[in-house]
Amino acid sequence: MMKHGGPAAALWSRAYLLLTMTALFWAGNSIVGRAARDLVPPAALSFWRWTIALALLLPLAWPHLKRDWPALRANWPIIMVLGALAIGSFNILLYTGLQTTTALNSMLIQSAQPALILIVGALVMGDGTSLRQVAGVLISLAGVLIIIGRGDPQMLIALRLNIGDAIIGGAVLLWALYSVLLRRRPPVHPLSFLAASILVGIAVIAPVYALELWSGRLIVPVAGSALAIAYVSVFPSFLAYLFFNRGVDLIGSAATGQYMNVMPLMGAGLAMLFLGEVLHLFHIAGLTLIVAGILVAGRPAQPAETAA
Repeated sequence: MMKHGGPAAALWSRAYLLLTMTALFWAGNSIVGRAARDLVPPAALSFWRWTIALALLLPLAWPHLKRDWPALRANWPIIMVLGALAIGSFNILLYTGLQTTTALNSMLIQSAQPALILIVGALVMGDGTSLRQVAGVLISLAGVLIIIGRGDPQMLIALRLNIGDAIIGGAVLLWALYSVLLRRRPPVHPLSFLAASILVGIAVIAPVYALELWSGRLIVPVAGSALAIAYVSVFPSFLAYLFFNRGVDLIGSAATGQYMNVMPLMGAGLAMLFLGEVLHLFHIAGLTLIVAGILVAGRPAQPAETAA
């Protein structure tokens, strides 16, 4: 993306710095989604987040979109799938889940991404997995179940689960699928790819937003609503998705998913600091198992990838 030297070019070549910023921005997204749950309904937050992000992006992306249009059109099925997964479905599910569960639970459930990326990579792309990696995945998933069940096995057995936890679990599974399929994206400029994905995502979100409006759920017209929409439009949208996609280009989807485990740790700290949420023993036990599973699995072999 960056053709000239300087700080911007140096930043663009440093995968782990880009991914650290991505993790911080996305952690903030869950915090804002939880804090603004009574002000901005889920579909409204998703719709305006991406509509504003697209308006900010288009002046930068337009020259690249014109050049890359033949490649985007030729690869429209994968563009549709990726945009529907990452921009459309994931965001509505995340904000909907945050209506009824805590940001802390959301962050810790999302820490299962590395394990789920291994599973989805094996099932969808035929990636090889070792017994050590399978054991690590099972340990991590046990940690997720402890968090979802709030440390009470009877809740899992009786299926007395918080619906918000289940919804966010589904969102994380879709994100794992996106991360694996991202290696199939066409070799176009990152801004072209992001703009096309957002267009698809908005098309997915729009009918859900229309149903939300029809049901009478409206944005509360206060300053907090505007601030929430402004934050999610810039940081976890335009910047974070661009940085995440670049990270996959540089180090691959599996390694990117592994590193994103820092996001729940950041988010847990932010949730306790800004929302006053409490860290319970079952959170610690679950997170310990998740991290242990990642360490047991180790860093998987990098799949062959072609950088855009």
